[in-house]
Amino acid sequence: MRGLFVTGTDTGVGKTVLSAALLAAMAARGERVRAFKPVLTGLEEHESDAPALWPADDELLGAAARMAAAEVAPLRFAPAVSPHLAAELAGTEIDPAMLLDCARAAAARASASGETLIVEGVGGLLVPLAADYSVCELAAELRLPLLIAARPGLGTINHTLLTLRAARNAGLEVRAVVLTPWPAQPSTIELSNRETIARLGGVEVQVLARVSGPDPAELARAGGVLPWARWLRGRRLESRRSGAPLQVS
Repeated sequence: MRGLFVTGTDTGVGKTVLSAALLAAMAARGERVRAFKPVLTGLEEHESDAPALWPADDELLGAAARMAAAEVAPLRFAPAVSPHLAAELAGTEIDPAMLLDCARAAAARASASGETLIVEGVGGLLVPLAADYSVCELAAELRLPLLIAARPGLGTINHTLLTLRAARNAGLEVRAVVLTPWPAQPSTIELSNRETIARLGGVEVQVLARVSGPDPAELARAGGVLPWARWLRGRRLESRRSGAPLQVS
C-alpha cells in the first residue's frame, strides 16, 4: 500500500494544506488517492455565519482527494482543543482500538482500489488521541513513511529537531521535512533554518509556497513541485561525502 503520514511540529503549521496539496497534485497526475484524518477538532470555528476562506479539514482533504468529506474523518468534535480533551468535553472518550481499526480500514480500501493514502495527523506527534495513546503510536502502527510540516521562521529549528528525534525513537521513517508557507523571497533566517535543519537533522528539507486558497488547481500547482513520487518509492537523496540526506529545491 502506497502512502504517506503527514505530521507537524505543532498545530497550525500547515499539515492540512500540505496534505491537500499532495492529494491534489497526485490526482492531477492521474493517481487515485484517498485521504484519512483520524480525529477532527475545531469544527465550531467553521460553524459561524461569517464565511471562512478555508473550509474544515475534512472538506478540504475530501475535495482534494475527490471523495466525500464524511469519509475522511471518523471522529469529529466542535472545540479547537486536543482530541482527548475534545472527547472529554463531549462526554465520551476515544477508543484507540476503534481508531486504529478505522485507519486500517482506510488503508485496506486504498490498497484494494490501487489508491495512494495520505493520512494527516492531529497537531504534533506527541498529541494524545486518548489518555494513553498518541498520534505517534498511531503512526507507528500504520507503518507509513513520515513527512513533517514545519514553520520556516524563528523557533522552527528546535521544534523540528525534537519532532525528528521523537519520530526516529519510535521507529518511524522520515522522508522529509517541508517548511511552509515558504515566502517568495525568503529571509536570511529562513534560509539558515532550512540549511540548519537539513544538516543537524540529517534529513531532506523541501518547501511549500503559500497557497492562496482551497481551489484544487491551486493546491495541485503548489504540491506539484514536491518530489512526492520519489517519496512514495522510498528513495532518498544522499550526500556523496557523508551519506546524509541532501536538501534540494
